[in-house]
Amino acid sequence: QVQLVESGGGLVQAGGSLRLSCAASGRTFSQYDMGWFRQAPGKEREFVARITRSGVYTYYADSVKGRFTISRDNAKNAVYLQMNNLKPEDTAVYYCAADRVVVATGRGYWGQGTQVTVSS
Repeated sequence: QVQLVESGGGLVQAGGSLRLSCAASGRTFSQYDMGWFRQAPGKEREFVARITRSGVYTYYADSVKGRFTISRDNAKNAVYLQMNNLKPEDTAVYYCAADRVVVATGRGYWGQGTQVTVSS
């Protein structure tokens, strides 16, 4: 089992940047596929980014491609989401997720979320 704690959210103006962090418990972090998802008010939770166990492969939603970067540090049991050129439509609660196969909604382990608010 793994526990996830997100941090780094906050209020930022459009065009600004934030870096989210997700700290994971346990000694098998490198065995987990990791990802970030987000949920805006009144909307379903959606995929943002994913990184494979070794960190070699990354995947992004079209809406964030070129602006967000996911990374991980297996020695620190952490995954990060660097968010640049933020837009008001990026406003949401951001969740970190882990799974032994592939992260997806409805499976694996999830953090409690961190709020990101982008003002126009």
